[in-house]
Amino acid sequence: MAVERTTVDLDDFPDLVVILLGMRAHSLRGLRTLLSFGPQIRRSVLARPDGLLLHENLVVSPRHLAMRQYWRDFDSLERWARELPHQAWWQAYVRDTRGTGFWHETYTRRGGFESVYLNMGASPIGLLKVVEPVPARGSMFGSRRRLGRGEPAAAPAVREDELYGER
Repeated sequence: MAVERTTVDLDDFPDLVVILLGMRAHSLRGLRTLLSFGPQIRRSVLARPDGLLLHENLVVSPRHLAMRQYWRDFDSLERWARELPHQAWWQAYVRDTRGTGFWHETYTRRGGFESVYLNMGASPIGLLKVVEPVPARGSMFGSRRRLGRGEPAAAPAVREDELYGER
């Protein structure tokens, strides 16, 4: 039987963004944290945020869950990340990871990649296995800057000075 090859025509999606996100539990507390995010994420996806084209859940391992999302463009993704409920989730999470590690990697059709990793420990994942890590501070703090798109139009969910206590 011949192999059926198909592809996709992305002409209607010139600014397509794919983001992979994951959370790994480091402890029993972390497993509870990991599982508590499922219903919250499900509700946010069902609310159909503007620009979200597709959301898929992925299982890396029993203690490491991930998701893949396709967004119409980076501005839609960024706008959603700076609004509720995501803004509140991120503010709470970066102050107390509750026994978990978190990561995301963003890929844009126009060629930009960016990533951030929080408390991933001795078991790196993705680009963290390929490229030497650097602190996500200063020009590397926000995803827009990591993508080389300048300063964000809206305030980040958590500012660097708030997170690190700098003035």
